[in-house]
Amino acid sequence: MPLLLTIDTDPNFTPKQAVPDEERLISGNPAYKTWAQDASKGEKVLTGIWEATPGEHHSIKGTVYEFCHIISGVVEIDEKDGETKTYRAGDSFVMKPGFVGVWRTIETVRKIYVCVYD
Repeated sequence: MPLLLTIDTDPNFTPKQAVPDEERLISGNPAYKTWAQDASKGEKVLTGIWEATPGEHHSIKGTVYEFCHIISGVVEIDEKDGETKTYRAGDSFVMKPGFVGVWRTIETVRKIYVCVYD
């Protein structure tokens, strides 16, 4: 297995499809696609591409650390008891363990993600 991996931002394999859990959905009818591209450290580090259509849901990280790099689209993220930040293509951010807030997809978004689980 190679130790250098290029993340394909336009993968040509079938993604895993999902919708938000009913208790997390706030508004809209968002649909998610995930193109998982790597699992390391006993599946505690996951990397790939994630896409969401417009809508709004509660985002709760728990013990997960997540790095995101926006490839396309626009999202607003409201941190509970914090500020609202807008991210567009080219922006990167981290949601640390314990993050609680609202994820609002304004325009269909596609991102690179790296999630680190306890």
